[in-house]
Amino acid sequence: MNILNKNSRIAILGAGNIGLSIARGLLGSERFLPGNICLTRRRINLLSKIRETGVKIEADNAKAVEVSDVVIIAVEPQQVNGVLREIQPVLEAGRHTIISVVTGVKTSQIEAITGERISIVRAMPNIAISVGESMTCLSANGNVQNGLEIAEDLFSMVGKTLVINEEEMIAATAIGACGVAFFLRAIRAASQGGIEIGLQSDHALSIATQAARGAATLLISAGSHPEQEIDRVTTPKGCTIAGLNLMEYEGFSSAMIKGIALSAEKAAGLYSGDKD
Repeated sequence: MNILNKNSRIAILGAGNIGLSIARGLLGSERFLPGNICLTRRRINLLSKIRETGVKIEADNAKAVEVSDVVIIAVEPQQVNGVLREIQPVLEAGRHTIISVVTGVKTSQIEAITGERISIVRAMPNIAISVGESMTCLSANGNVQNGLEIAEDLFSMVGKTLVINEEEMIAATAIGACGVAFFLRAIRAASQGGIEIGLQSDHALSIATQAARGAATLLISAGSHPEQEIDRVTTPKGCTIAGLNLMEYEGFSSAMIKGIALSAEKAAGLYSGDKD
C-alpha cells in the first residue's frame, strides 16, 4: 500500500553526498512533486544544480521542517545533535516522522533530544539510491504513528528495503553502505586484470561491470547461495576454479571479511552523544 503520494512533503536536512543521492532517487521515482521536496545545506550555493529540478532549497533547517511531514536527517554524525536541537521546537507529534540516515546514531539518542512522542526511524541506504538500486535497512523506535511503514514506502521507491533489529544496524551499514565501495573496488580489480591480459580498458570495464551485475541478478532471481552458482560455472581442472583457488590462496575472502569487520568497528565509533 502506498502511504506517500505527490502531495507528501519531504525535507532532507544535510544535502551532501547521501542526501543528494536520496533526493535524486525520489525525483527519479516520479512519485513526488519536486516542489514538495526541500533540501538544506550550510553552503546552499552547492545545490544550484539540483535547484533546477524544482526542489526547494533552504538554509534554515527549522523552516524546512515546518513545511514538511517527513524529515530525513542526513548530516554528519558530529552535527546531528545541533540539528536535532534546532528543529525540536517545530516538531509536531502525530505529524512529523523523522528518518535518520546518520551512521551510528541510535533512535534512543535521537529521541532523547526530540522527545518520546515523535516517530523515529533509523535507515541505512547506500549511494545507489540515486539510480533506484539502494539496499536500505530500517529499524524504528516503535513510537506513535506509522513511521516504519512510511519509511518502507519511501525507500522501496528507490531500491529494496529490509526491516531489521536496531542492534544489527552497524553490521548492515558495513555490508550494505560501505559494501558498495567494496564491490566497486572488486569490479575495478577485475577490469585491471582484463587490461593485464590484453583487453582495452573500456572493454574490460564493460565486461567486468556486466559480469558483476549478472552475478548479483542470478542470486536475486533464484534466491540461491553464491556457492550454488559457483558450482555451476566451475568444472574439473577448468580455468574458473584455477582462478578462484589462487584468489582464495592470496586472501580474497579473508580480506573482504576483515575489511567489513573494520568498517563496522569504525561506524560504531563515529557518533558520540556528548558532542554536537
